[in-house]
Parts: sequence; structure tokens; C-alpha cells
Amino acid sequence: MTSRTSLRRRSARLGLGTRLFTAMTLVVCAGASTLLIVALLIAPPVFGAHLRRSQMPDLTPAVQNHVDQAFTEALLISLTAGLTIAVLAAGFVTWLVARRLAAPVAELAATTTRMADGNYDTDLTDPRLGPEFTALTAAVNQLGGKLARSEQTRRRLLADLGHELRTPIAALQATVEAIIDGVLPVDNETLNTLSEQASRLHRLVVDLESVSRAEERQLALHVQPVPLAALARRAAAALRSRYDAAGIGLLVRTPDPGPTVMVDQDRLVEALMNLLDNALHHTPPGGTVTVTVEQHPGTARVVVADTGAGFPPEQAALLFDRFYRTDPARSPTGAAPPGRTPGRHGSGIGLTITRAIVDAHHGTITAHSPGPGLGATFTIALPSTSLEA
Repeated sequence: MTSRTSLRRRSARLGLGTRLFTAMTLVVCAGASTLLIVALLIAPPVFGAHLRRSQMPDLTPAVQNHVDQAFTEALLISLTAGLTIAVLAAGFVTWLVARRLAAPVAELAATTTRMADGNYDTDLTDPRLGPEFTALTAAVNQLGGKLARSEQTRRRLLADLGHELRTPIAALQATVEAIIDGVLPVDNETLNTLSEQASRLHRLVVDLESVSRAEERQLALHVQPVPLAALARRAAAALRSRYDAAGIGLLVRTPDPGPTVMVDQDRLVEALMNLLDNALHHTPPGGTVTVTVEQHPGTARVVVADTGAGFPPEQAALLFDRFYRTDPARSPTGAAPPGRTPGRHGSGIGLTITRAIVDAHHGTITAHSPGPGLGATFTIALPSTSLEA
């Protein structure tokens, strides 16, 4: 039992090249042995039969025995020499093949080990051993790239999260220290300041939880057929008072009855309100935000266009990243722009939540702007269950 366990342990330590070489060598030896045995069993009787049909004079038993022995020895020597050379040649070729196959596997193992240690810089070359190895190499390279991007996103997220938390925490700390030092009285204004900063922290935590659930497709959706125009009007009505207070026009253009979509009403209204809230924060007083519902074959679209600050066209895809802002120098302080009330997503992840909600409904969202100061357009496209004539 002990020797068997020891043998298993030694076998487990064998590399892939050694295993392949051993397996192929056994196959070659098995084939050579089979060839030798079959030749010795079949060749002598066949030779004797041909000798008898050759119409040669009858041989004496001694001569017949000598002929049989000579043929057998010649056959055995020839087969032994040929098989020995064949086994050596096959063993050499087997060693080359095993080495060729083991090298890329060892490289893949080393690369995945480095990836496990946090080094995602992979640049594996195609070993040219067939489509399976090509696909495996490409998959490992792709995995390394995705892990590298995820690590960059994680680091940026932690840095941005720390930046977002620093302002309200610093404000809370300064206010509390001022109260302790007797600089600020404990009146309604001071308490309101503390409440606003605490509310901002709470809103940030809730937003992060919401976007995490949405991006992981863990949103609980209760879909049903709903006219898209009705949802657009509902979102606009919820924010119209803030638009009026800011002196910004809010127009809603919808066909009657318009396309029908299978969505969760509350979630999609939340997405539209995020877009309207974003437009409100980037449109100056006197500007206009227009919500348009469009119908296309198999697709329903809702477009939110504003006459506000806009953004560089190359930043369109980045707008939906967490905490991304088109102006890196701009740091939110929790205060609303002049003439406006605080927004719903001062944390900078409103558009991220919107994209996650749209993705959960198997739709798409895109952003477009001709450039800074030329306004922005956000388009949500959803599968349509019907198309009115």
C-alpha cells in the first residue's frame, strides 16, 4: 500500500511533456511488439506454403529444418533491427512533439499564475498548434485585458469614492468642531447644515447600492406593456416644478398613442428622471430641454435633448462611467447651481444607473453632442411590442 501511494505521488509530479512522451512511447512499443508477434506467427507458414507450391524436389527433413530456421532467423533479425530503429525514430519524434505541446501549456500556466498574483500584463503569442490552442491563447489574453481594466476601474472607483466622501465628511467634521469650540451655535441653520451633509452621504450610499444591483442584473423588474409616451410625460411632470424654478423650458413631444414597450414603469421613469435631472444641471436659465418619443419598426426611442453645456464628442461613451465628469476640475460641493434645488444624483452616478436600467430592459442608451456649449442629446432605444400606423 505504501509503495503504491509513493508511486502515485511520483506519477503526480511528472510534467505534461514527460507524460506525453511516456504515453506515445508505450503506444509505439505496443505497436512494434504486436507487429513482431504477428509476423513470427504468420510469415513461416506462408513461406512454407509458397515453398511447397514452387515444385521443387522434396527436401530432406534436415534441409527443410535448416530452411525454416534460416527464414525465421532472417525475419527475426530484420524485424528486430527495423523495429529498433523505428522505435528510436518514433521516440525522438515523440519527444519533439511532447516538448512542442508542453511549452505553450507551461507558458499558459505561468501567465495565469502571474494573473492570480495581480499581474494582468499578458501578451501570449499563438503557438500555432491548431484552433483549440489559438482560442485558448486568445481567451487568456482577453481575460488579462478585462482583469486589467477591472483593476483600473476599481482603483479609480476607490479614488473617486474617497473624493466624493471627503467633502461631506469634512463639512460634518468642521461643523461639529465649530459647535464644540463654541464658534457655531446649535440653531436650526447649523442643524440643517449637518442634516444636508448626512443626507448627501446617505444618498451616495443608496446610489452606489442601486448601481451595483443594476450592473449585476439584480434589479427586480415587473415588466408590463406600457405606452412609452405616458412614461415620458410622467417623468417630465415629476421635475417640471424644478424646471420652472430654474427658468428652463421643458417640452414633451409624444405621438398619440405612440409605441408600446415591455418595461418596469417605475424603473424606466427613474431612468428618464435621471436624464432630465442631468439636463437640468447642465442647462443655463433660459435654455430648453425637449423630450421626444419616436417610433421605428421594432424599436421605440425616447430622446432627451438640451441646449446646455454639451461635452466633447470623444467623451460620449465615458459619461456613463461611475463618477465621471466632463470637467475634471469641477468638484461637487453639495450645493445646487444658482436658482435651482439640489439634484437627485449629485454623486455623479445618475447616468450610470440609467444605463444599467436600460441594459436590464435589453435596450441601449447613447449620448451625443456637437461640442462644448452646443447642447447634448441622450437617446434610449427599447424593443417595441407594437408600431402604430
